[in-house]
Amino acid sequence: MRNKKNGFYIALAVPGIIWLAVLFVVPVYAVLSIGMGKLNQMYEAPVAVWNPFSWSSSNVIDVWRDLFGSASFAGPVAARTLIYVAIAAALSLAIGYPAAYFVARFAGRRKALFLVLLIAPFWISYMMRMLAWIDLLSTGGYVNKVLGWFGISPVNWLGGSSVAVVLGLVYGYIPYLILVLFAGLDRIDPALIEAGRDLGLGRFRTFVHVTLPLSRQAILAALLITVLPMLGDYYTNQMLSGAASTSMIGNLIQGQLGTPGLEGQGAVLSMILLLVLLVPMIYYVISTNREAAR
Repeated sequence: MRNKKNGFYIALAVPGIIWLAVLFVVPVYAVLSIGMGKLNQMYEAPVAVWNPFSWSSSNVIDVWRDLFGSASFAGPVAARTLIYVAIAAALSLAIGYPAAYFVARFAGRRKALFLVLLIAPFWISYMMRMLAWIDLLSTGGYVNKVLGWFGISPVNWLGGSSVAVVLGLVYGYIPYLILVLFAGLDRIDPALIEAGRDLGLGRFRTFVHVTLPLSRQAILAALLITVLPMLGDYYTNQMLSGAASTSMIGNLIQGQLGTPGLEGQGAVLSMILLLVLLVPMIYYVISTNREAAR
């Protein structure tokens, strides 16, 4: 009987495994084959090498020099990306946690309405939302008009401003964070919070010693689901700045993949980024397993 149940669940998992293999494993291996492949000198086109035993490390060496060499130009871009993402993630958490907490604890019957309002931005394409930001941050936009009321001269937000890029990242990805946080906060048993109040803790101490620790896994999941796409983002900077001084690692990969002769280096750089993204994912899985084992 047990074997039949196991076979049933395995059969249910087969379509997902096939889907994952076709749409993830195969494309990743194709990118790896291009990154570890060769270059057709005549046409300046990458030649994919599918046999791992024939792979070349020339592109890896070139990318490593670009990242950490004495004449590195990709290293500062990678460092800038980490700084932008760290600031954007912190701002998203500072803004999103109170919003998710309010909906989960105090929205009452209007909880569904607030959730609809939170996911409403998803109904509009990312490009349209960035175009709205361009309109807001333009020289004659509403942001500069508000600053003018206080006697502040118009700011060229779209001329290579790091602030515009970071705010664009926050605006673009904060709905993901709020929804994940809400799901985690909504699952906290109200009896545990009431128990903290009954033991003499005030509202603030109850939040610090009860609610915040219980929402730790939700915070990790929310940060993970927002930080990962932020690290590979290239469109936000392209729309709100376009300047080399604010370029991110995604812009560098996009530029290399679109430049004849550099596609292999772009493929290697994208694989390095994938490996970096695996680190927080592995940490989250280990942390989740530890919490489940308690």
